[in-house]
Amino acid sequence: MTQKYVYAFGNENTEGNAEMQDLLGGKGANLAEMATLGIQVPPGFIISTEACAHYFKRKNSFPPKLWDEVLARLKNLEQVLGRKFGDTENPLLVAVRSGARVSMPGMMDTVLNLGLNDATAKGLAKNTKNERFALDSYRRFISMFGNVVLGIPGEKFEAVLAKKKLKRNIEFDTEFTSRELKALIRQFKTLVVRATREEFPEDSMQQLRMTIEAVFNSWNTERARTYRRLNGIPHEWGTAVTVQSMVFGNMGDTSATGVAFTRNPATGEKKFYGEYMINAQGEDVVAGIRTPNPIEKLQQDMPEVYQTLVRVYQKLENHYKDMQDLEFTIENKTLYLLQTRAGKRTTASAIKVAIDMVNEGLISKREALMRVPANQLDQIFHPMIDPKAKLKLLATGLGASPGAAEGKIVFTPERAQELADKKEKVILVRMETSPEDIHGISVSQGILTARGGMTSHAAVVARAMGKPCVSGVSTLQVNVKRKKCTLGNIQLKQLDSITLDGTTGQVIKGAVPLIQPRLTNNFLRMMDWAEEVRSLQIRANADNPHDALMARDFGAQGIGLCRTEHMFFDEERIFLARKMIIANDEKIRDEALKKLLPIQREDFTEIFKVMDGFPVTVRLLDPPLHEFLPNSSAEIKNLANRMEVSPRALGGKIESMKEVNPMLGHRGCRLGITFPGIYRMQVRAVAEAACKLIKKGVKVFPEIMVPLVAHVNEFKVVRELIVETAEEVMQKTGVDMNYKIGTMIELPRAALTADEIAVDADFFSFGTNDLTQTAFGLSRDDCGGFLNQYLEKGLLTHDPFVTVDEDGLGQLICIAIDKAKKVKPDIHFGVCGEHGGDPASINFFNKIGLGYVSCSPYRVPTAILAAAQAVIQEDR
Repeated sequence: MTQKYVYAFGNENTEGNAEMQDLLGGKGANLAEMATLGIQVPPGFIISTEACAHYFKRKNSFPPKLWDEVLARLKNLEQVLGRKFGDTENPLLVAVRSGARVSMPGMMDTVLNLGLNDATAKGLAKNTKNERFALDSYRRFISMFGNVVLGIPGEKFEAVLAKKKLKRNIEFDTEFTSRELKALIRQFKTLVVRATREEFPEDSMQQLRMTIEAVFNSWNTERARTYRRLNGIPHEWGTAVTVQSMVFGNMGDTSATGVAFTRNPATGEKKFYGEYMINAQGEDVVAGIRTPNPIEKLQQDMPEVYQTLVRVYQKLENHYKDMQDLEFTIENKTLYLLQTRAGKRTTASAIKVAIDMVNEGLISKREALMRVPANQLDQIFHPMIDPKAKLKLLATGLGASPGAAEGKIVFTPERAQELADKKEKVILVRMETSPEDIHGISVSQGILTARGGMTSHAAVVARAMGKPCVSGVSTLQVNVKRKKCTLGNIQLKQLDSITLDGTTGQVIKGAVPLIQPRLTNNFLRMMDWAEEVRSLQIRANADNPHDALMARDFGAQGIGLCRTEHMFFDEERIFLARKMIIANDEKIRDEALKKLLPIQREDFTEIFKVMDGFPVTVRLLDPPLHEFLPNSSAEIKNLANRMEVSPRALGGKIESMKEVNPMLGHRGCRLGITFPGIYRMQVRAVAEAACKLIKKGVKVFPEIMVPLVAHVNEFKVVRELIVETAEEVMQKTGVDMNYKIGTMIELPRAALTADEIAVDADFFSFGTNDLTQTAFGLSRDDCGGFLNQYLEKGLLTHDPFVTVDEDGLGQLICIAIDKAKKVKPDIHFGVCGEHGGDPASINFFNKIGLGYVSCSPYRVPTAILAAAQAVIQEDR
């Protein structure tokens, strides 16, 4: 049986419906659906996504019989409309549009008025008795075809147009006379010859074939590929091509074109929202060449058409049970629908629309939960750039932590602190950040780095603090000494103002107005519905009482990761930590640890208070000790003076502690084995804080977690230390503390020998950040230079540091779970890496039966919603 590639719509023989988006693309499937509903759409036909896929497989050539099918459908269209394609007396013109299975607004190409040439333009003028309209359509076609099909930059046509307007001293295209349009057409054709060294094609069939090929090829433009990569759309899907008979909004004052939403896409308000232009074609509204009219004014200009449009939008919203984005054209007071699709909306709008539609009886609570993209939910909590603001873009990197921030550029954490103390807003700009920068990060409005990815230090810390971060800006060069940086060819100096959009990754010149979002009753109601559905518990990564309280307010059911190293970076604490690390004498080290003990105990006391009744997982010290030590000669000299040692000796000690590959070096449980005093102090602090509060009636459930275990013997040694210390405290205080001891599974060997480790472990927490690094052999801070190429070339379908690699990493996790359950059925499992806040990863974790995920406080609502959506998807 010969494969079918072309499907008709808009007449009695419509072939397709809204369920066929994978084959017909969203645009084509919805056009067929509207035709079936009796809504007036210009008839046409759709070339399927399968044809596009075959086109690329055949090295950019049509599949066999495709062109024959196109010609057959074109002939049918001629018979339906009584016009003939390429005819000089009564020509049929078509629009050729792209249409992927999911909406990719503006990413691919469209050509309108196809079929015009010198002869058919005269026929159109004669047939419509409107020469100016025919000439206007012809000049539009030449510029669109020249740009989309022939590859001539659109700016070149715009330059010709602008020059002619300037000469005539006119503002709008509609002011051109027929004579001027004829001259413009000649100039456009000359431009084509100069750019391509060939005449503009006059043959309508040649125009059609070339345009279909160009729309197929637009699937692989740089912007389309980038959009797909950012939105997780597979490259192999391909686009459908819609060939549709033209209707004209540029025939005069009785014609128009417009775009409308069935509800307000920014706020969700149940109010018809949109714009239109009289005597215009579709691209005019988007291009902004004239100020469009608000949709309400159409009620005055064309009252009957407006009432028809209202009936149509209400019918479509009730049919699709979702807010719709409509494109329409009015030709001589007759309304035609060119497109309907689920409207893009802000997160706040998505929540309101979903809640309202439940109240209106259109959808169920579960359907409402699926209407809000979980990965966009954190927009609710962060300042956003005012949509009305005019922006001057400096660069684009990775949107590593959402929200927007503006402030003065600083290049060191010390300068950030200094200005913040004076109540000035700053943006910390670094080539990359380290734990040493934590004090600067904490007082900055946002962070900008040249290096690093979505799980780099800057990104992880920024998300935990709810601060916007843009990382991996390859054009950024920072000169700390000269107090300046460059973004491409633009130079900025310290205290210049910039704005960051951590959601989109944009770096913008100057201070741009920001707007503050507000948590609404609708949001709280949506979270309540999600709580009713989800099965995964949601915990938070929190290292201080403020973050813990925030997490609990957002609905966290405990702390899944308390990083104790973050507690050391206060000025006095870092000195004690450094003293302990550098000490050659055991006595000096013990003295430093004794001074750190009450500080750590107070930290845990405050966190346990906030999390009354919920578990708190405390990770013992993890990073290499040299990360706590100073790097610059000035800092070394200052520390040497305080410690009363020579700077040279101190510098030598610091140098001796540096490692070639610290990620796999002297860190994690290896520290606890070689420097047991550190872990003993931390466990004592946890136990003393817990016992003190238990006496006061606070419900405390500490879970002590051993990091970077590779071998069961490592875990046994550290577990023995923990039990010995905890029992000593309990005996001394007379309090029975209900505590657990577990480990992070972040090395492949630990996953593969999980049955051995589980014998002595109460829980496993999968540290997916390091597990991804060690499973892939990738450094998350160094792979930014080539990982994008892997994604672009399809070697990887997604960034494994953002969304869990189910085929590889996922298998390691499943192996560990299966092995552990065989020896200890009641052991519990969680995730505390950045994947714990990623909706796609949460779907996987729900599927394999984990007990909880843990993420930064600001991502807790995202995780709650994603966990509910995972259950709904599984049920489906």
